Amino acid sequence: MKYIKIILLSLLITFSGASEIYEDYDKEAFSKPILVQKGTQKQWCPVCGMNIKKFYKTSHTAQLKNGTQRQYCSMRCLAVDNKKHSINIKTIHSIDNRTEKLITSKDAFYVVDSDIMGTMSKISKLPFSKKEDALQFIEEYDGKLTTFDDALKIANNSLENDISMIQNKKKKKIYPMGKKMFNKFCNKSIDLTKYNQINELKADIRTNKLCIGKKGKSFNEHQLQVTSVYLWEVVRAGTLQKSLQTIKVTKDEKCPICGMYVYKYPRWAAQIFLDDGKHLSFDGVKDLMKYYLKKPISTKIIVTDYYSQKAIDAKKAFYVIGSDTYGPMGHELIPFVSKKDAQTFKNDHKGTKILKFKDISKEEVEKLD
Repeated sequence: MKYIKIILLSLLITFSGASEIYEDYDKEAFSKPILVQKGTQKQWCPVCGMNIKKFYKTSHTAQLKNGTQRQYCSMRCLAVDNKKHSINIKTIHSIDNRTEKLITSKDAFYVVDSDIMGTMSKISKLPFSKKEDALQFIEEYDGKLTTFDDALKIANNSLENDISMIQNKKKKKIYPMGKKMFNKFCNKSIDLTKYNQINELKADIRTNKLCIGKKGKSFNEHQLQVTSVYLWEVVRAGTLQKSLQTIKVTKDEKCPICGMYVYKYPRWAAQIFLDDGKHLSFDGVKDLMKYYLKKPISTKIIVTDYYSQKAIDAKKAFYVIGSDTYGPMGHELIPFVSKKDAQTFKNDHKGTKILKFKDISKEEVEKLD
C-alpha cells in the first residue's frame, strides 16, 4: 500500500510540474530579446509602434525585398506589412514560446485562439518549435494546433475586424491621452513628414528628448506610445493633407505598380497626367518610372521636391540614387528642383549618383529593387 502511495505521489508531482511550465505565462521576454532591426528604432514595431520586448513571444521578423529587416509585435502587424510589401514567406521567423529562441515560422507549430489574449487581434497566435510543447500549452490554456500558413490565413481573414476594434479603442482612449501628453510636454515643432515609420518617430522623441515629462523625466513606454500614436495617426494625417495641396491625392488612389495608398506617403507622391485629363498617382518616383518606361508619356509629370515638399516638373528635376534614405518601397530616386540641392543631399546621405529625368534607364530602376 505504501508503495502504491509513493507511485501516485510521483505521478502527481510529475503532472503538476508539467502544468506549471506556462502557469505564469507572459508575452514579455524573460531573457534578453533578439532584435533584428537596425538603429535606435529597433525595439519598436514599425507598423504600430508597440514595444517588441513587451510582446516578444508574439513577435515575428521578416526581410523586405530590399533586404531591410523588420520585426513586428504580432502576426497582425506582419499581415498588414505583407499586404504592402509582399514579404517572402521563407524569410519570416517567430519566437518559440518555450525557449524564446528565433525559429523558422514555416516549421513552427502554432496554437491559435487560446485563453491568452491576442496581440493587436482578438485571436492569439503563439508559435512553438516542438509539437509536444504546443500540446502541453493547449492543456493549460486551450486553443487549437495549426500551421503557420493557417495562422496567417486567420490573421488575414480577421484583419478588417481587428483594425476596426483597435481603431475604436484609439479614438476613445489613445488619441485623447496622446493629445493631452503632446500639448503638455512636447516640442510643438516636431516635423512629422520626415519619418517613414512610427518607430522612427518614437526613437527620435526618446533620443532627442522631444517630449519631457514631469520633473524633467523622459516619457515611460506607455506615455511614449500614446503620444507617438496620436502624432502619427492624427496630427501627421492632418499635415499630410496640407502638404498634398500641391499634389492632390484622394484617399482611394492606389499606386498602379505596388497597390499602396499614395496619400499616406506625401513626401514621395508623384503623378502622371494622361491625355484624357485623368491622372495616375504613385508612392514614389521609382514606381512612376516603372510605369513610364513601359509607356513614355508626353503630357505633364510631377514629382515632390524632397526639401520643399512642393510639386515640381519631373522632366526638369534632378534625382539622387543610392542614398541611405528609403522611401515607402525601399531605395528611391529622390527628386530635387535644383542640382545644387541634389548635390547637397547626395553628400549628406551617401548618394552614389545624380541623374536627370532623360537619363533614368530601366537598368537603373531595377537596381533599386
